[in-house]
Amino acid sequence: MGKIERDPITGQYTTGHQWNGIRELRTPVPIWWMLVWIASIAFALVYVYLLPSIPLGDRTTAGATGYTARLNLEAELDAVRTARAEASAQLAELELSEIVADEELATLAFNGGRSAFGVNCMQCHGAGGGGQIGQFPSLIDDDWLWGGSLEDIWYSINHGIRNETLDARFALMPAYGDFYEQAEIEDVADYVLALNPSSPEHATRDQLPGAEMFDLECSACHGVNGEGGRDFGAPNLSDAVWLYGGEREEIVAQIINPRMGVMPAFGERLDEATIKMLTVYVHALGGGEDVASGETAALQ
Repeated sequence: MGKIERDPITGQYTTGHQWNGIRELRTPVPIWWMLVWIASIAFALVYVYLLPSIPLGDRTTAGATGYTARLNLEAELDAVRTARAEASAQLAELELSEIVADEELATLAFNGGRSAFGVNCMQCHGAGGGGQIGQFPSLIDDDWLWGGSLEDIWYSINHGIRNETLDARFALMPAYGDFYEQAEIEDVADYVLALNPSSPEHATRDQLPGAEMFDLECSACHGVNGEGGRDFGAPNLSDAVWLYGGEREEIVAQIINPRMGVMPAFGERLDEATIKMLTVYVHALGGGEDVASGETAALQ
């Protein structure tokens, strides 16, 4: 402890404390700082009195006003729910063709469908609807197993495919490995590859060994020329679009022991308005077909 003395530079007295030759001054706190400090204390006291602030276990002091941000949020959410309920009721009541014919409603349905797609469909069909090769079909091309019109898409979403509900779309392909030899199945695979017009053997495909077996076992569902059959959910075998792969060994494997996907009946999970919004969105991804002409129609 040193002695109290006046600092010759600042004119302030020291506290008498020093360390390694450094003396502590008794400089008073600035007035502005004291005023800010007092104002902060006053503000805190007023805040504690008016608003919830002091935690007390599983609750807080209520405050004189009883205001909470949660109440404000609930009011905003109620307003949003009310607005959505009105829009949902309108979408649920109208036909799909009426929805897409109205620009405002079509935009509303598309945006709502995009949100619903991210929650319910993206996990299988991908964020942009591109599907996953070997697992789930693409929704952005015009290759549809059951049809790509608004009504067809609505039915597929609403009732699903190969699930346990009564109205689900249903199609089965036999496991031909139980009935035919490997060599015969490979012959059919070669014929299937030749169905594509770009194949070198397309013009002479009827001369291939697998032609007779295809005509006997496959043409009833897939068509004489492999063009597919939407009534049966039979895929087109003459294009370059393949769900489970289009290499020879992949086609052979599919004929021997076919893989067949399952889609839930979203009509049991979602309301009618959401189903219609999903329908509009999927239809607008790029592969939707116009109801009148059967041509691809984009609604974006």
